[in-house]
Amino acid sequence: MEKEILEHGLSWNRRRFLSTMSLGIGSMALGSLLMPDLFRGGIMDDEAMTPGLPHFAPKAKRVIYLFQNGAPSQQELFDYKPKLREMTGQEIPPSVRGNQRLTGMTANQASFPLVGSFVDFRQYGESRTWISDLLPYTAKIADELCIVRSLYTEAINHDPALTFIQTGAQQGNRPSMGAWLSYGLGNENKNLPAFTVLLSRGVGNGQGVYSKLWTNGFLDSVHQGVQFSKGEDPVLYLRDPDGLNRKDRRDMLDNLAELNELSYKTFGDPEIVTKIKQYEMAYRMQTAVPEVMDLSKEPDDIVKLYGPDCLVPGTYAANCLLARKLSENGVRFVQLYHQGWDQHGNLPYEIAKQAKDVDQASAALVIDLKQRGLLDETLVIWGGEFGRTSYTQGTLTKENYGRDHHPRCFSIWMAGGGIKPGIVYGETDELGYNIIRDPVHVHDFQATILNQLGLDHEKLIFKHLGRRYRLTDVSGHVVKDIIA
Repeated sequence: MEKEILEHGLSWNRRRFLSTMSLGIGSMALGSLLMPDLFRGGIMDDEAMTPGLPHFAPKAKRVIYLFQNGAPSQQELFDYKPKLREMTGQEIPPSVRGNQRLTGMTANQASFPLVGSFVDFRQYGESRTWISDLLPYTAKIADELCIVRSLYTEAINHDPALTFIQTGAQQGNRPSMGAWLSYGLGNENKNLPAFTVLLSRGVGNGQGVYSKLWTNGFLDSVHQGVQFSKGEDPVLYLRDPDGLNRKDRRDMLDNLAELNELSYKTFGDPEIVTKIKQYEMAYRMQTAVPEVMDLSKEPDDIVKLYGPDCLVPGTYAANCLLARKLSENGVRFVQLYHQGWDQHGNLPYEIAKQAKDVDQASAALVIDLKQRGLLDETLVIWGGEFGRTSYTQGTLTKENYGRDHHPRCFSIWMAGGGIKPGIVYGETDELGYNIIRDPVHVHDFQATILNQLGLDHEKLIFKHLGRRYRLTDVSGHVVKDIIA
């Protein structure tokens, strides 16, 4: 068998030549003289870090990101604007709108009438935070939340904005945030992946989600997010086929590992080593995943906390409960995507349904983590890819309206993980259209998340194709005012 592999390796290519040339001290010296970067591609240098070690003491160990795909309207949820309601039907002042880039859906509108929120807001907690009546459960944890009302992005359409906030770039093929954390900090549980993904969908217009959002990009494929699905097979192709027992599977993997090791000795491709690791992880996951995905043993008080939907596989509530279980079992980054927030029309009806879908379970997750002593070490994030316009899209009626995409400002909330509780950061103008205090760019947001896990965003680097890449590209500042 070894002879066959060696014969196959006689088809000399660049990879074979370079890996063979690197054998021996003399060959390494020659290779480094001919190609100075030969031994540095994908290897972190002195400007970066050692995988698995933070740069400084972390405030959080893990992240649960409750991503609301489609862009929730901040005016209906977290950014209370009585003046906007007062001016409903009036044209947005040119001084406010300025020369904002518009989507093709509203660029040709004849007018841009303002529309205030149909829902009332109230102040909650000792922090006296304004929160919409659409979110009664979230309102109860107001003093646990840091609401950022001044996030902004350059992207105006869903795909680039979603890709940007998840990967730090508007184009694809870049590592996602979870992949960067897996690369920088490694895995806490050898039986589960460091980065997992859960999907759910509400009643509204759902923008698609796709695997490039949890890709490893140019990092080793071991860092890619693993999607968990509802049903009997939460991870596809993980279960042994009929007629194959555990011993047979173990023997098969051992033989496959020997073949891969021979191939690695021949070609020197590090992805072969990664593949061996992935097979072994899959083998261990066969036991660990069914146990962690089983919600039937959750006590009645937990089911009541999250709501009855938490026992229905594939729902947002079930995924929030799974996120808690995955996180407490050492999964570094749990990413939820809940689709249905793209409300260009029929917003009052659809956003009420969407809010009801996520409100109880989102609050329950924070409460559950806190009562287990896990909130301090778990950073929970709730939000979408951009905001919504203060003017209506299409015809404005008393009962119905919609809002277009708005990258200039939007709201998210964070809880736990060393973030200050019970505060509101940033401010928009009285119409909720422009930021007037404490702007937070997407790269600032990403830098702050990494900071909470003990990572310097300027040092979390991977060299690829001659360039040093990072999640925050060439910008980003930690938002120190929201850190406890």
